[in-house]
Amino acid sequence: MTFNEANTVRDFVRDLVESVDVRFVPGSHLPRRTDEVLLEQQVREALISLNPTIEADPRLADEVIYQLRAILISARNTPNPVVANEQFAAWLTGQKSMPFGPDGEHVTVRLIDFDHPGEHSANNWIVSTEVTYGVGRLERRFDLVIWCNGFPLVVGEAKSPVRLAYSWIDAAAQVKEDYEVNVPAFFVPNVLNFATEGKDFRYGSVGMPVELWGPWRADESGDDHTLAKVGLAAVKEAVEGVLDPDAILDFLRFFTLFATDKKHRKIKVIARFQQFQATNLIVERVLHGRIKQGLIWHFQGSGKSLLMVFTAQKLRAMAGLTSPTVIIVVDRIDLDTQITATFNASDVPNLVSTESRRELQELLTAGARKIIITTIHKFGEAPGVLDARDNVIVMVDEAHRSQEGDYGRKMREALPNAFLFGLTGTPINKRDRNTFMWFGSEADEQGYLSRYSFSDSIRDGATLPLHFEPRLSEIHLDEEAITTAFDELADRHGLTEEERTTLSKNAASLEALIKAPARVRKIAADIAEHFTTKVEPQGFKAQVVVYDKATCVAYKKELDRLLGPDVSTIVMSASRGDKPAWKQWTPGRVELERITARFNDPADPLKIIIVTAKLLTGFDAPILYAQYIDKPLREHTLLQAICRTNRVYPPAKTHGLIVDYLGIFDDVAKAFEFDDKSVQQAISNIAVLREQLGPAIEAALAFFPGVDRTVGGYEGLIQAQTAIDSDESRDAFGAAYSVVAQLWETLSPDPILSEYESDYRWLTDVYQSVQPTDVTGRLVWHTLGAKTLELINEHVTVEVPRTDLETIVLDAQVIEDLMTGKRKDIDPVEVEKWITARIAKHVGNPAFIELGQRLNALREKYAHSQQASLEFLKELFALARDTVAAEKAAAEVPREEHGKAALTDLFESLKSEETPIIAEKVVDEVDSVVRTVRFDGWQGTNEGDRLVQQALRKALYIKFKIRDQDVFGKALGYIREYY
Repeated sequence: MTFNEANTVRDFVRDLVESVDVRFVPGSHLPRRTDEVLLEQQVREALISLNPTIEADPRLADEVIYQLRAILISARNTPNPVVANEQFAAWLTGQKSMPFGPDGEHVTVRLIDFDHPGEHSANNWIVSTEVTYGVGRLERRFDLVIWCNGFPLVVGEAKSPVRLAYSWIDAAAQVKEDYEVNVPAFFVPNVLNFATEGKDFRYGSVGMPVELWGPWRADESGDDHTLAKVGLAAVKEAVEGVLDPDAILDFLRFFTLFATDKKHRKIKVIARFQQFQATNLIVERVLHGRIKQGLIWHFQGSGKSLLMVFTAQKLRAMAGLTSPTVIIVVDRIDLDTQITATFNASDVPNLVSTESRRELQELLTAGARKIIITTIHKFGEAPGVLDARDNVIVMVDEAHRSQEGDYGRKMREALPNAFLFGLTGTPINKRDRNTFMWFGSEADEQGYLSRYSFSDSIRDGATLPLHFEPRLSEIHLDEEAITTAFDELADRHGLTEEERTTLSKNAASLEALIKAPARVRKIAADIAEHFTTKVEPQGFKAQVVVYDKATCVAYKKELDRLLGPDVSTIVMSASRGDKPAWKQWTPGRVELERITARFNDPADPLKIIIVTAKLLTGFDAPILYAQYIDKPLREHTLLQAICRTNRVYPPAKTHGLIVDYLGIFDDVAKAFEFDDKSVQQAISNIAVLREQLGPAIEAALAFFPGVDRTVGGYEGLIQAQTAIDSDESRDAFGAAYSVVAQLWETLSPDPILSEYESDYRWLTDVYQSVQPTDVTGRLVWHTLGAKTLELINEHVTVEVPRTDLETIVLDAQVIEDLMTGKRKDIDPVEVEKWITARIAKHVGNPAFIELGQRLNALREKYAHSQQASLEFLKELFALARDTVAAEKAAAEVPREEHGKAALTDLFESLKSEETPIIAEKVVDEVDSVVRTVRFDGWQGTNEGDRLVQQALRKALYIKFKIRDQDVFGKALGYIREYY
């Protein structure tokens, strides 16, 4: 028995789809001509059964069919059927009406039964194979079509699972580049398309580039340890998830958006599986009404804004919720701008973005049945309860930041019966206990209702891996000259020893060293050289992240001198202390939209944006490839910043690049550390903390017997301070107050805090009134700080940033290992093993004896310290590099070099006058992508061979448009031999 495309993949999918609800009809037996898109008899029957006015006069069905035919005809003259697809979708989803009622009254026309899912549905479902459509030379035959009430809602293309030359990419390209272009009318009623070769399954919408077609994976409740299904088992899982009749109709009604891209072209967006599943989990929780909260972690760049759009759409449409109010809460204006833009671009109805606190209060007090986008700060002056209804659903973006302090508590007081769902794009670690307590539920494994991690998003192609390129600058201080100059300055101003110490500490701070003018000049020169040689030639753009606003201006000045003023701009937020000259760099909302549009335009000369805090969140620019970081960033801020570069930008962008001038990679590793036990404890111990708050406040108030706390002003404060007028009593009160403050911070924003707010405010005021301050140090720095910095900057030498450091790849495997604790960043043990094996091949060679001695010395040097530190890795990489150099000197070329030579010969042979090929670029790309996905022993595993083939196919097919199967086979052979 042979295996082929038809009897394996195609028939496998057909048999999975065929069920009680879906019957199989071969394409040749369908009641239609090959030039007809619809099964018109079934369309007519559906119109009669679903519309009482048409049932009373069946002739009216022909008037509707006439309208539908007109839309189909309009698509025949365009290679992109998205516009007609949107018009047709309005009919399919019941948004159109006809004058069929009494006296010509318009009544809604129903084409599909959405009210009765499953077995009770009135819909007529058919799955067909080998469906032919077209006329003459433009006739095409589709492997699989799924029909509902005579409308072809799904088209699928299958390839053989036993021919290495074909993959799902070929199948998807056939749909996208052939079928949609040559027979567009058939795709006007389309909900989605799918492609599979029996190993992988991908789906996409009309007009969507092949590179953006997404996979489908079953909801695994965030379990990182579940083995992913492969082969036909994976395809079965996807078919059951995507091609189920209810799922298809869900995609049609709730999980499809029509938007306009930057070039004003109509595009269609369809939900990825993590958005589909998370939305349904939220809706299910709201409908059941028992658990009123949930935490959703979907990694930066994987479509969190769209998830909120899909969720809002479905919540608003659910009959059981009677037109709920959906509130999107953000904590920054730039996130408000981004999310509002996403909703507006998607033409979501009943949407309002609040402009003021007053407008928000008026909307909520009136019980507005709308989708409201607002910032958390607008709840700051809410006067108690604004809307007590229980069909209010709140989605809080970047929940780990938004819910700190009084604003979150005010929001909960204003909406006491609302559902609260927290969404975050960065992982929440053990320090974020509040977030788990106020959004996480004990019912959810690991505290999350839905979890889509960095490794998940990279695996699925939703985001790209990040590469770190350390280019650390070394600062040298002429300490003797500085000491002499400093002593002269201190003597001249008669400073005490304490004042001298304060001044020198401030001057020697990290801030002062990072901002040294000599260092800024050197780093800016390095950025300019790196950008013009490695970023700009690829058609990408960059972001420079620096210490503060003044440093933004300093970098802009240097980059203008090196690259010209049109290449870069500064974007920063306005504040009272800004210099007047900085106003040009603090754009308003409209101007910021213009700047970001220019940045996203490949043809615009604006190529670099300099920032310090602005545009590190809420900035979605797929063309952004390189981020030059010269600012210490930590945890969420760091992860959100670097993930600006991880957006997919087909076809050339394979990763985001972080050029690191301060050695932040170790901080990235720490940000991924998790402690699941503490997370579960955080979710469950809130009741205990509530019980502790009252007694703790009473204990602190006990220090003030007889003090009338209703007395304000200096009279009341003198009473309180007199009660603790000894050092012992102040220290004891301070200890009692710190317990209260810690409980308060941990419990915030629990509504229980409102009961104790006046006592807590009073205790806080008293504590701060007796807390000592370092006034002397601040006055000295204010007076002499600028002069001290000046003399230090005169004696600072900055070496050119090092370019000899190995690039660190932050890919899916590395992230997974970081998160599970297998290693803290890149495993140095593997690098050591590699070096040891290479040295062992050259026993007796003096050069390699010396390298072996260096390796032993390195092991001893770091034997009692953190092995996974960046510094240890740098020295280890340097040794690895020297080992390779020694091998070259000994005429021992690594196998990969032979492979590159063989690949070069292969691609050189493809040159012709008609199709010139730059072999070096092709080989470098193939070499890069293969090295990224391969692992030791990959040739002996199915998974390894599949990953390498997939990477090779993307490089050849998508990037260089080389589609010769013989070339693919030869290249794969060389890779198997040499890599």
